Amino acid sequence: MRTMSHAVPAFPLNEFPSYLPYKIAEELVYIMATRGNCDVQGREWEKMFADAIQAKWSYHPAGLDDIILGNTAWGAKSVKQLKPSKVKTVRLISGRNDLQYAYDGHIIKPLETDPDETGALVLDIYNSKVSKVRETHEQLRTLVFVRSPDLSEVVIFEYNTILYDPELFYWKWNKQRNLEGYFKRDNKHKFTWQSGGTQFTIIEDIPTKNVHIKVKAPDVVDKTNFLSKIGFDKSWVTITKNK
Repeated sequence: MRTMSHAVPAFPLNEFPSYLPYKIAEELVYIMATRGNCDVQGREWEKMFADAIQAKWSYHPAGLDDIILGNTAWGAKSVKQLKPSKVKTVRLISGRNDLQYAYDGHIIKPLETDPDETGALVLDIYNSKVSKVRETHEQLRTLVFVRSPDLSEVVIFEYNTILYDPELFYWKWNKQRNLEGYFKRDNKHKFTWQSGGTQFTIIEDIPTKNVHIKVKAPDVVDKTNFLSKIGFDKSWVTITKNK
């Protein structure tokens, strides 16, 4: 595993190592060749990135620091889009932020409860999680993979995982009884919280500095031929019938 100085991050924001796109492309082609038409979930993306940069990967409940390299930690998000390179913003699921759980039975009545007060409580839960993780990591980032359904195209970017000042936002209930948070400065939509703590979503702009990867779809490996080449037969299998 590579070691990093505590004075600087693993690399400047969105300036990924030059070898990263090729490492990711290798993994994508391998997956397509061995699985055919499939998808890749968040944990697999995390492991793929961690292996590519020789970082440590492990699961953490908060999902904010599953990848660690020196003083830099990442949580990873994965979003599916038909044409990743054409997308300007993404919605990132960022926990539940259940007020009833966090505030000992705090009751929320959508469309009735004060939206700004509720929004501040939602952000307080999120900020508490971020603060806790930042106690052990000098640099904390969120890594985002925007992938096409067939995995032939992916956009990768990252942003600093920050604390959100509640004073910068106002909130209102929408027709679906969900709470939406907006910047006061320009009325830009930033958060959506589903009442009851079902889901908390952060809306993030995709920066112009990102990595865009396109790969040629390989032929799918024939399962029968593959099993034959590795010498698979019934002797490889042990079966126990439980009664």
